[in-house]
Amino acid sequence: MEITYKQLYMLPQTVGHYVSHENASYYKQNLIKVDKKADIPVGTYACGIVSYYCAECGYKLVKLSIFLPVRDKEQYDDVVYFHNGEMDDFLNK
Repeated sequence: MEITYKQLYMLPQTVGHYVSHENASYYKQNLIKVDKKADIPVGTYACGIVSYYCAECGYKLVKLSIFLPVRDKEQYDDVVYFHNGEMDDFLNK
């Protein structure tokens, strides 16, 4: 599978207040695009989005990795997958 999109975002959730979401609409409404981890305030969650596409079978997958940047490391709390194009309109803005 090839990577077709990769971007870092900030989530409006802070340490001690993380809530997992399985609904794509939550992410579409709340993700804030950032250029680098240093742009994310201390104690605020980040989300790395990677979109994959298989040229052989046409399968698409979007992976959201939710993490807390801590001292130049990434403390992962959650991974959410979307298999049915739920994030396509968001990624194609």
